[in-house]
Amino acid sequence: MSSSLAKVSLKTALNLLAFTVVGTALLAFSFNQTHELIAQSEEREKLKLINEIVPPSLFDNAIVQDALTLPADPLLGTGVTSLAYRGRLQGQPSVVVLSPIAPDGYSGKIFLLVAIRENGSLAGVRVASHRETPGLGDYIELPKSPWIKGFDDKSHAVLPEAEWKVKKDGGQFDYMAGATITPRAVVKAVNKSLNYFEANRDKLFAQEPQP
Repeated sequence: MSSSLAKVSLKTALNLLAFTVVGTALLAFSFNQTHELIAQSEEREKLKLINEIVPPSLFDNAIVQDALTLPADPLLGTGVTSLAYRGRLQGQPSVVVLSPIAPDGYSGKIFLLVAIRENGSLAGVRVASHRETPGLGDYIELPKSPWIKGFDDKSHAVLPEAEWKVKKDGGQFDYMAGATITPRAVVKAVNKSLNYFEANRDKLFAQEPQP
């Protein structure tokens, strides 16, 4: 190979390397910026949903800042850590918002927020996100149906655990004809969330707020 050809090859290789480095840097920068914006948007939406299911009369602390990291747990349907948001009233525990996942929705996982009062009753449940089939899974979203409000004030004391099923399965919860899988998954996840709360109540409220 001639000297001039070698120089051209080296220059081409260096140019390709430079383009690769610059391109990778730009992609990484774009990902970081987009990822941060998405995370902020998700947090705003989560706060909005928490405000829907936790009445202001139940807490006087910064509930979103009083967050506890929970390890993965089958009762929550989580394979990684999740957050619990604790509400306190005059320094006393009043409500906790769990972030369980219903893993067996029709089209995949259904992400929930479940608010449980200190006495074990449900303050409310909301769907944070899902990929259920439009039309069939829409009614688990409050703007499209009041179905999710059927959990309000329910507890194992009010409704025995054996009845935490859709009516088709012998339980107490309504469902839409032709769309049983979605409500069945949500009811099951909420019931398990109550089981988790009952097994971990003291731990959920005992720790001091994280900075």
